[in-house]
Amino acid sequence: MTSDIAVPVPETVAANGHGDAHTTAGFGALTLGSIGVVYGDIGTSPLYAFREAVMAASGAEGVPTPAAVLGVVSLILWALIVVVTLKYVVILLRADNNGEGGTLALMALAQRAVGTGGATIVLLGIISGALFYGDAVITPALSVLSAIEGMKDVTLHFEPYVVPLTVIILVFLFAVQSRGTARVAAFFGPVMCVWFAVIAIAAIHPIIEQPQVLYALNPLYAVSFMFHHGIIGFVTLGAVFLAVTGAEALYADLGHFGKRPIQTAWLFIVLPSLALNYLGQGALVLGDPGAIVSPFFQLFPQGFFRGCMVVLATAATVIASQAVITGAYSLTRQAIQLGLLPRFEIRHTSEAHSGQIFIPRINQLLLVAVVLLVLLFRSSSALASAYGISVTGTMVVTAMMGFVVIWKVWRWSPFAAAALIIPFLCLDLTFLAANLLKVFEGGWVPLALGALMIMLMYTWRRGSRLLFEKSRKLEFPLADLVAMLEKRPPQRVPGTAVFLTSDPLSAPTALMHSLKHYKVLHEKNVILTIETAQTPRIDPAERVKLEQISPTFSKVTLKFGFMESPNVPKALAIARKLGWQFDIMSTSFFLSRRALKPAAHSGMPRWQDRLFISLSRSANDATDYFQIPSGRVVEVGTQVTI
Repeated sequence: MTSDIAVPVPETVAANGHGDAHTTAGFGALTLGSIGVVYGDIGTSPLYAFREAVMAASGAEGVPTPAAVLGVVSLILWALIVVVTLKYVVILLRADNNGEGGTLALMALAQRAVGTGGATIVLLGIISGALFYGDAVITPALSVLSAIEGMKDVTLHFEPYVVPLTVIILVFLFAVQSRGTARVAAFFGPVMCVWFAVIAIAAIHPIIEQPQVLYALNPLYAVSFMFHHGIIGFVTLGAVFLAVTGAEALYADLGHFGKRPIQTAWLFIVLPSLALNYLGQGALVLGDPGAIVSPFFQLFPQGFFRGCMVVLATAATVIASQAVITGAYSLTRQAIQLGLLPRFEIRHTSEAHSGQIFIPRINQLLLVAVVLLVLLFRSSSALASAYGISVTGTMVVTAMMGFVVIWKVWRWSPFAAAALIIPFLCLDLTFLAANLLKVFEGGWVPLALGALMIMLMYTWRRGSRLLFEKSRKLEFPLADLVAMLEKRPPQRVPGTAVFLTSDPLSAPTALMHSLKHYKVLHEKNVILTIETAQTPRIDPAERVKLEQISPTFSKVTLKFGFMESPNVPKALAIARKLGWQFDIMSTSFFLSRRALKPAAHSGMPRWQDRLFISLSRSANDATDYFQIPSGRVVEVGTQVTI
């Protein structure tokens, strides 16, 4: 799960690409920021994870036994230690793509290491990216709903208002996205610090009352529970996984905070607080099995304190939701740049932080899906069944791509890489299998969302490739055209013409149509290609490549990282420093706008052709996407069959 919430970073830290702070103040700011942004999701899991796991472990009896409580607490604690601490904090945080983490960054890194024949890795990247959208829909719905349900512990009269209030908070949350999150983000760290302190302190008294809960620290209790409970133990494992959802955020936010601040926050603040809270909930239920209805909120005294805790829980779940929503924007931008989705309108909400973006279309789709989920399931217990499948699926894919990176990039032997990753992969697959048991209870939701996104991404990538191959066959070689034009030049007009093309070896369609209809040529002509690198960001010195191909024709290649939003005028300003005489006010940008029609034989089924064409029509205008001044653009329409 990626997130683009900016946290104020001192200059001494920002200068360091990997975010490893040079000063104590900078390191502290990054650690605080990571607590607010990275750990919102996993930090709010105690609201529902322990309750759901113990209820699953209790089976038909419904009354939790001491063995079930100790087994569940032990399973949760060791899941946090093995999955989060060992797999993510110790191993995967080292597998960075130029300082960036996340499944698509890992995909790009693995693809670059493998070179040609990385189709399987691209497919894994598509699957993990698609599953993340399921997570981005369920997290806000489940988190906010479980927090608002706490009001039922304050007063039962509140029950009819739980769902309407949840919907109002979610609508407000999505409505403020367009304003950017910089101001709110400054409060995220302190609020989450208070949250972790409060949930840890509240657990101390029950642990003192029932010290036998500390037996759960022994992993044998987890093993014994699984061994003696058969299928119920397996079902329980699916609910236990709720405690580690959000672990992907550790890796995804690597580029925002750096390895050391994320590791420090986890080891010294987040993990101890979560461990104490789960032990406290276990102790409470050991003393009073009836408390399993709402063990988290019953850690707090009835009345004022519990009411305050509901407010704090709501704030914490909004923060958890915010991180996953902005993560969806970040993932979408990476997917667009890597050619997995059509161009969508991307708005920058901060001049200081390039990572702070807002994508209106994704925001609208997420809001509709999240509100529908709340109205469909109506309780956090029902929604908890739908959660987990998308996250476990992403974790399985991450482990597979991690193996490729450890083998190819770190240059370990395949046996050593397998020995390191296979135990984690087996654990992830076990969690996935346990979660798949909940498909008919609601687990179909993230699977359906994931399948839809996989189909869209695959269709767009396949269709784009077919269109490129078909266009290349029809196009004229650029070198031949330039030689002809230099030998017999048509009428010249003053100024510079820039022709955008995805294939620098062929003559751009806009240039051919311009010559055909206007029968004129500008004094200077530039064939402009925009490339996306397999690295998150490109050094400004490597942004522009100039090549003179004749006295009046030159090629310019602009390179952007997959985490960057392409800005053509800014990049061309760099080209001016390299010696290209360029004046934006006497330059015309020529783009070809293609109207697609299905062909009799395209290489894709007819329904997929139609889907690709509708995706193409929904794509944002290239002028806006590349931030070219609209007053300088000439669009030439062509009809293409696919």
